[in-house]
Amino acid sequence: MNGQTSSGAGHESSGARPSGEGEGRTGAADFVKARKGSLLGAIFLMATSAIGPGFITQTATFTVSMGAAFAFGILASVVIDFVVQSNIWRIITVSGQRAGELANAAIPGSGFLLAVLVIFGGLVFNIGNIAGSGLGLNALIGLDPKIGGLISALLAIGIFLVKRAGAAMDKVVVVLGAVMIVLTLFVAIVSDPPVGEALRQTVWPDTIDFAMITTIVGGTVGGYITYSGAHKLLDSGIRGHEQIRSVTNSALLGIGVTGLLRFLLFLAFLGVTASGVVIDVTGDPAAQAFQAAAGEFGLRAFGLVIWAAALSSIIGAAFTSVSFMSVFSHRVEGRLRSWVTVVFILVSLTVYLIVGTAPAALLVFAGGFNGLILPIGFTVFMYIGWFRKDLLGGYQVNRLLLAAGTVVTALTWYMGVVSFGAIFEFLTV
Repeated sequence: MNGQTSSGAGHESSGARPSGEGEGRTGAADFVKARKGSLLGAIFLMATSAIGPGFITQTATFTVSMGAAFAFGILASVVIDFVVQSNIWRIITVSGQRAGELANAAIPGSGFLLAVLVIFGGLVFNIGNIAGSGLGLNALIGLDPKIGGLISALLAIGIFLVKRAGAAMDKVVVVLGAVMIVLTLFVAIVSDPPVGEALRQTVWPDTIDFAMITTIVGGTVGGYITYSGAHKLLDSGIRGHEQIRSVTNSALLGIGVTGLLRFLLFLAFLGVTASGVVIDVTGDPAAQAFQAAAGEFGLRAFGLVIWAAALSSIIGAAFTSVSFMSVFSHRVEGRLRSWVTVVFILVSLTVYLIVGTAPAALLVFAGGFNGLILPIGFTVFMYIGWFRKDLLGGYQVNRLLLAAGTVVTALTWYMGVVSFGAIFEFLTV
């Protein structure tokens, strides 16, 4: 009986003595509490991974160059995010398999390709995340960026080394996400952006830049970010047809949180640029904008926001990238997986400490690179959704959602092809 789950124990004790009933109720309550914590953790892991230091720097850079017209890029990223995450969360949780294993079952070998791309993309992005944490601590307390990156990486490693790493990760990303929302809302208000013009250009932009859209999409839903929330749910034991409603609601809430933060950040930067402040995009454009909006407090607030975004993204990138390694060996689980995650972070840190590219340029490139990965994996999952119901236990994914996913797949392929060269040029900034 010791091997049963708490829910099973609760059923068994229903006819026993009162103390057994109390224990059953306590076990059920603990299960529900843990389940809610896991769902909340998955929501914020996806949201904070999508609003990492790369997105913040990209948003500042593109708002400076495009002004209010960048609102269309934000809207496009939210719509694509909704379509991608709604499909991916459903397909992965219903199948009960991680993305790599499921892709291999659908198209032999595709899971290995997807794993290699996601792991490499996650490594590139995590170098940018560590760079972002350095920028954050530099703005917050004046610490040298490389020392700040080192400290932040070590903090992330500490989270994976605690006994209950999953629960610790849930709590940390929720707190960091809340900090980001509150501070960004404040700066968005004091910067006094031209909201009417932003709303107009959200649906009718003066210009459209596909390289910009691919980069911002890649920084918010490309690469490892596509799978972070769904893999977190699997690790928490949330899987199967019966979980569809809670999984769908969690995905929608996560997308809502992400979309809110994206527009708040954009409005904060737009208010500064619209006021006539000149921002130097070759330096740290986001820090300059926050400081221009709210003075010394704004600079410190930026430091805390980007550090929180970076730390949560270091955790998300490492967790999700390493979760793909099980496609090569099922031994990468439990404590071994935690140690592999530690090594992954250490490799990212080492590369950052020796790389010569400016942190801001690296953050923008990382988003673009992950945007190039997105259509490859999503193509496989659209195939599964349309033609491989046998891998989903006969479950039929909403056809309207699949149709929207097919359109997004074609769109991301097009954007990736036309913007390929421009994305790699970001490294020369």
